[in-house]
Amino acid sequence: MAKIDDVARLAKVSKGTVSNVFSQKRPTSNEVRERVMSVSRQLNYVPNHTARSLVTKKTMAIGLTIPHGSFFFSAFHTQFINGVILEAAYYGYRVLLDIIPVHEVKTPFLTSYPIDGAVVMRPTANDERINLMHMGQIPFVTVGHVMNENIEHSTSVDNDNVQMMSNICEYLVGKGHTDIMFLNANEHMTVSIDRKASFIQAMKVRGLDVEEYMIHHKPPELNSSEYMDYGYEETIDILGKQKKKVTAIIADDDRTAFSVLNAIKDLNLSVPGDVSIFVICGDNSMMVQSNPSLTSMDLQPSELGAQSVRLLMHQLGVLQGDYDENIIVEGKIIERNSVSTIGHEEDRK
Repeated sequence: MAKIDDVARLAKVSKGTVSNVFSQKRPTSNEVRERVMSVSRQLNYVPNHTARSLVTKKTMAIGLTIPHGSFFFSAFHTQFINGVILEAAYYGYRVLLDIIPVHEVKTPFLTSYPIDGAVVMRPTANDERINLMHMGQIPFVTVGHVMNENIEHSTSVDNDNVQMMSNICEYLVGKGHTDIMFLNANEHMTVSIDRKASFIQAMKVRGLDVEEYMIHHKPPELNSSEYMDYGYEETIDILGKQKKKVTAIIADDDRTAFSVLNAIKDLNLSVPGDVSIFVICGDNSMMVQSNPSLTSMDLQPSELGAQSVRLLMHQLGVLQGDYDENIIVEGKIIERNSVSTIGHEEDRK
């Protein structure tokens, strides 16, 4: 097993410098940090975490908190978590993954964590996790903006959900779709609130009314069949039973999109011939393998994870310099085969 002496010798620095790179007790240049980290990876050197914590008074761990006790990890979440873990490891931090039942958040779960700070994923309106961290003075970064009444300023990483929904509507309307159904996320999530408002506004500025049947929300209970099959019954009801005119469906995620595909098949309709499908949050590899391949938005989950850790490291004093409190990671449309153009160009002018 490699020792600190081995790293120091190969990196051509002192043992104290190696210790400083990992403990962050004293600043080191980027060039020296990179050299020490590179040699450490090469030698598989692992510093003594317990000893380091005693010296620095830090746990050298951050929390990643997800607000559900029963959670189905999609490709988005897996890529996001990977981004968090890899970026945290670069700065010598471990990640404590915590999945909390949304109705069972208690003070001991958060204020007594052996962590220096936390990344809070999927915030909800007046999120109790955020309230508790704020009161406990635990540094945190949210993925999605904060909607807690008692918190005026917070640090966050997010996609621009308002602009993203506007772009999706522009894309679909530009292809002749004016009757669009939106299968949104859970209505209490801040991302869902933003996307719904943006969807209504984007349709309005194009002279299109949004009827009540056009917007739906994912059920909150993850263990329920309604959650697992979300998109199927909604599509059967609106297109099959109520016979509403829908030419395009925006699905919150790939699971929802596949439920929609099954419903459309059972209605003896086709994609994209009768109904087009657009996926907001999906696994790119699954989008390609689907038949037809699904047009989607790339939300860059790994980059979201990495940026959230960098902002947290800045709060913890590990990273110096100026950082924006709120970082936006751009999402981009990836065209595949599930969206068709309808009507004629002159009809849409």
